[in-house]
Amino acid sequence: MNRYLHYLIVMILTTIAFPVEAADDSLEGAAILAMAREAAGGDDWANARTLTLSGHAVFYGPLGHKPRTKATNYRMWRVFDPNRKVAHGADGKVRIIAKNADKLIFEVGYDGEITWTERGITPKAEADKFWASNFGFGIIRQADKPGFVATRLPDDDVGGHALYMVELTDPKGGKTLFGIDQQSHAIRTMGFRTPRGWHQRVYDDFVMLTDPRWLQARHVTLYYDGRKSNEVFWTETRVNAEIDEALFTPPSN
Repeated sequence: MNRYLHYLIVMILTTIAFPVEAADDSLEGAAILAMAREAAGGDDWANARTLTLSGHAVFYGPLGHKPRTKATNYRMWRVFDPNRKVAHGADGKVRIIAKNADKLIFEVGYDGEITWTERGITPKAEADKFWASNFGFGIIRQADKPGFVATRLPDDDVGGHALYMVELTDPKGGKTLFGIDQQSHAIRTMGFRTPRGWHQRVYDDFVMLTDPRWLQARHVTLYYDGRKSNEVFWTETRVNAEIDEALFTPPSN
C-alpha cells in the first residue's frame, strides 16, 4: 500500500469515528445570545446584584516575553447596574486591588460617579478613557432588552472550540463581539475597539456554581491589538454576597 493511500484511509476512518457536528446555520444572533444567557445561569446570572472574585494574576509589559509583575493577591468587587445601556462606559460600582504579598501593585475604584486609583482621584476625561478600554463584558446581560441588536457574523474558533460569533450593538451604538461555544454555549471570547486598540478576552476553565446558578471562567486572558496583556486566575467566586459600601468610597484627598 503506498503512503498516500494509507494516509487517505486513515483520514476517512478518523472522520467516521469522530464526526464533526455542523453549526446551526438557521440560528440568528438573538437566539444564540439567549442560549448563552441560559448556559451562563439564566435569570440568576442576568439579574445578579453583586460579584466578588479573588485569585492571582500575571501582567506583561510592552517588550519581552517575561511577566512584568505578578499579583499573588488579585481581588474584584462589583455592584451591577440592572439598567445598563452603554457597553463601554463605567456603570454600577467596582473596585480592584492587585498586590504581591503585602505590596500594593495598583488599585482602581468607581463609586458610580468618581474614579480613583492608588494615586488619588482620576480626572473624568482620563477615567472615561480607562473604562472605555476595560468595561464591556457585562452588556451581554442586557441583550434581550429593547434597543439592543444582536447580529450573527461568520463563525470562528478559539482554542479548538467552534464558536458562533455575534455582534451586540447597544442603544448608543456601542458594539461588542461575543464568541459563543457551539457545543456548551459558554461565552468563550469577547472583543471591542478601545482607545488602546482592539481588546479581546478569552475565557476558559469553567465551573458552574449553584444557588444562584453562575458559570464562572476561572482563567481569563486579555489582549490588546493581539498582544497578551495579562492573565487572571480566579480561585474564589461569590455571587450576590453583601459588599461593604466603604470599599467604594473614594479617598478624601
